[in-house]
Amino acid sequence: MSDIKTAEILQDKLQTSLNKLITLIGKIQIGSKDQFPLGWGHAAKGRTVWRILEEVIIQNLRKSHIDLGITSISPSDSEVSVYDFKVLLEGETTQVYVNIKSALLGGKIQKDDISKGVGLLKFYEEDINRQFFIGTFFIKFNDDMTIEIIKCVVFPAAWIPDVYINPSNNGNLQSSKYKNLSNAVKRDNKDFFIIFLQEIEVARNKKLNKN
Repeated sequence: MSDIKTAEILQDKLQTSLNKLITLIGKIQIGSKDQFPLGWGHAAKGRTVWRILEEVIIQNLRKSHIDLGITSISPSDSEVSVYDFKVLLEGETTQVYVNIKSALLGGKIQKDDISKGVGLLKFYEEDINRQFFIGTFFIKFNDDMTIEIIKCVVFPAAWIPDVYINPSNNGNLQSSKYKNLSNAVKRDNKDFFIIFLQEIEVARNKKLNKN
């Protein structure tokens, strides 16, 4: 089976599982109206609740993974890892590595950090065949001081169309098009890695010229 076909199957299964998980989680209570008499204010941003969201997702995956079509789940044991957890999906033999992102439903499109370039470089150098996905959980902030996950989009990292390494931001891989599968450029890991290495070199040259 081709690398692309494998990614297609895993993407579909994983997205189905994570959207089922959203239904199980329901609304997440952050505070009360008494505690926030003026509402969310400047806190109505995805990054404000990202760490809480990540913990809720991983804990509920660990609790209910069998019911979600996931054979096993292992959270990353490092805060600086390129992935947040890895899973083995039902009926599959390939480990799937997932990086959790949150996004505000209906928010503006902009380049976001996907991963530190150096970390991702090492990740693929250890095994170029690893299946790495970005799981973006779209959230909304409710008037009752709850956040609600509306949907999850799972995007294979190798399919990012606008591969870009930011030379002035810790060499992070960035993209503005990883939240919508219609933007995907279906390529295998080896083809992605070639582009990735080229962008790392471009970023290095930009940084050297600037200095």
